[in-house]
Amino acid sequence: MDIFDKMKFMGPLGQHADKAEGYYVYPNLEGPIGNRMMFRGKEVVMWSVNDYLGLANHPEVRAIDAQAAKDWGMAYPMGSRLMSGNTKHHEKLEQDLADFVQKEKGFLVNFGYQGMVSAIDTLVGRDDVIVYDSESHACILDGMRLHPGQRYVFKHNDMESLEKNLDRAQKYIKKKNSRGGILVISEGVFGMRGDQGLLKEIIALKEKYPFRLLVDDAHGFGTLGKTGAGAGEEQGVQDGIDVYFATFAKSMAGIGAFFAADARTIKYLKYNMRSQIYAKSLPMPMVVGAQKRLEMLKTMPELKEKLWENVNNLQNGLKDRGFSVGNTNSCVTPVYMEGTVGEATQLVFDLRENYSIFCSVVVYPVVPKGMIILRLIPTTNHTDEDIEMTLNAFEKVKTKLDAGAYKVDDIVKVE
Repeated sequence: MDIFDKMKFMGPLGQHADKAEGYYVYPNLEGPIGNRMMFRGKEVVMWSVNDYLGLANHPEVRAIDAQAAKDWGMAYPMGSRLMSGNTKHHEKLEQDLADFVQKEKGFLVNFGYQGMVSAIDTLVGRDDVIVYDSESHACILDGMRLHPGQRYVFKHNDMESLEKNLDRAQKYIKKKNSRGGILVISEGVFGMRGDQGLLKEIIALKEKYPFRLLVDDAHGFGTLGKTGAGAGEEQGVQDGIDVYFATFAKSMAGIGAFFAADARTIKYLKYNMRSQIYAKSLPMPMVVGAQKRLEMLKTMPELKEKLWENVNNLQNGLKDRGFSVGNTNSCVTPVYMEGTVGEATQLVFDLRENYSIFCSVVVYPVVPKGMIILRLIPTTNHTDEDIEMTLNAFEKVKTKLDAGAYKVDDIVKVE
């Protein structure tokens, strides 16, 4: 058998590629990143970029990015940090990040997804057990695929299920007579449904079970907590998080990510994370740019305040109009509806073409059959007009959906 024969089946998303690509997936968005962007030659209200604090196109950020590229170029420093790619700027940024999230030390990584995959691979060995939330992000799931040992999944934010699986993990280790330990993995904010991980309740279980906690706070960093230090700060349990992780791709509107923990853990990651040991260092413009963004997070609380004003206006407006946003208690705003994949695409087409609203749609197999999630990401840059325009559009398309106006057998290709 030719190894490429399996490409006859392109996977759950790829099977729709001929009809969906270029419109529903891999769309071409143009213009400056903001609350309004261009799609297929038309201005749309944009709810699909994670630029929470509006830094992507902020003039101060654009200026520092341009100057850093001019000063350093995109190649500097060359080589991995371990060998030749380390600088005082990298070291200062990771220490400043650690201080910001109330940890002893920090460690920069090049990408969020890659960093989480590699960190899990580094932190656990054959004798160790991973216990993780069932709604964990794909980067966590892929990290666990590298784990040669045992792993158990607990029901989403279900502490009874977590405790049951912690007990299973303990018994497994004891049965194997191993020196293995337990790593619990959760998220600060679950990016699809918007609910925070129950970090306070998870950490309370440390009184009964010996485990370490790794938290992916990609959506919480910069948006939650008094200072913006994330979900742990929001819930008053930052000290109980053993390894804190966040990416620059959302609130920081950049590229890169970081881990923060005690000095021993960070030292271990620095000398054992293969994705960093064998990869080129984060380019200087990304580092200098991230330093500027972090400074703005610290000194411009009005950005987060405006963000939450928009979040509350959007979410309350949706609820007032009878929409379900589930259990979100973050900026992530999912809108739940019922319908088929075909209906979902027709609804989205209507929103984009007739109401100038661009948001992401999530359907089976990401969510159960018959469910549609329209996910909106409010930002500091959105206006009251954007929100009102969106609420009105959602009311109209929901009426059409309920009346059967979008019923089609399959995805209709958009020319």
